[in-house]
Amino acid sequence: MGDVIFALSLTLFAGLATGIGSLIAFFTSTTNKKFLSISLGFSAGVMIYVSMIEIFVKAKDSLVSEMGEQPGYWVTVIAFFGGMLVITLIDKFIPKQGNPHELKKVEDMNRPPSEIKEQKLMRMGVFTALAIGIHNFPEGIATFISAMEDPGLGIAIAIAIAIHNIPEGIAVAVPIYYATKSKKKAFKLSFLSGLAEPVGAIFAFLILMPFLNDIMFGVIFAAVAGIMVFISLDELLPAAKEYDEAHDSIYGLIAGMAVMAVSLLLFI
Repeated sequence: MGDVIFALSLTLFAGLATGIGSLIAFFTSTTNKKFLSISLGFSAGVMIYVSMIEIFVKAKDSLVSEMGEQPGYWVTVIAFFGGMLVITLIDKFIPKQGNPHELKKVEDMNRPPSEIKEQKLMRMGVFTALAIGIHNFPEGIATFISAMEDPGLGIAIAIAIAIHNIPEGIAVAVPIYYATKSKKKAFKLSFLSGLAEPVGAIFAFLILMPFLNDIMFGVIFAAVAGIMVFISLDELLPAAKEYDEAHDSIYGLIAGMAVMAVSLLLFI
């Protein structure tokens, strides 16, 4: 039970980082583009490295030991791309105006009221919060399952997800603040959008854990790897390049991979 509480705590930490994003929007006057670019690149580096080097391999080993070499490898690959398909479908059914990949800057908080179409912005903020919540649900499952299997791995994934949740918090807070002129409402909706992360973890604990054997573990872990690689390529790296001023995002990416590689070596 201690492991379960620890894993749930990690997902809560990762999810609530959206609230940090909204606080940054309220209490700073400019966007630190260099920091965001490096941080998002770092998060992508952690996710890509750990997915391809650690999670995919663990999933394959688990499935191969239960099903044999060729069937086990096939199921691993299918589950990996299946995880990508899940996120693709989520993206497809999210309204365009609520896509969480639409970046916002802190400076946007200071635009004059004449530029604001309040009703449209309120709708955009609500859709963005909903979209982020939907995205965070499978991320919560990924963090929880990873932490249950390997606490060190769970910590690394939780930190990477928390970093990429910060600009998402800004994306929710800015349009809501425009529409309502209320920092409290903007923070509340931003904060709530992150709670889908621990909800995903609770779903994994209540629904998936009772059926978790070696085969199911392998399938879920392979799907988790696919989900995280997709998020990195589709969301984190484009966002990092959007804030990029030189090669900061790539430096962050390499640093994230290097830190993850050293972390895994230390736990061997």
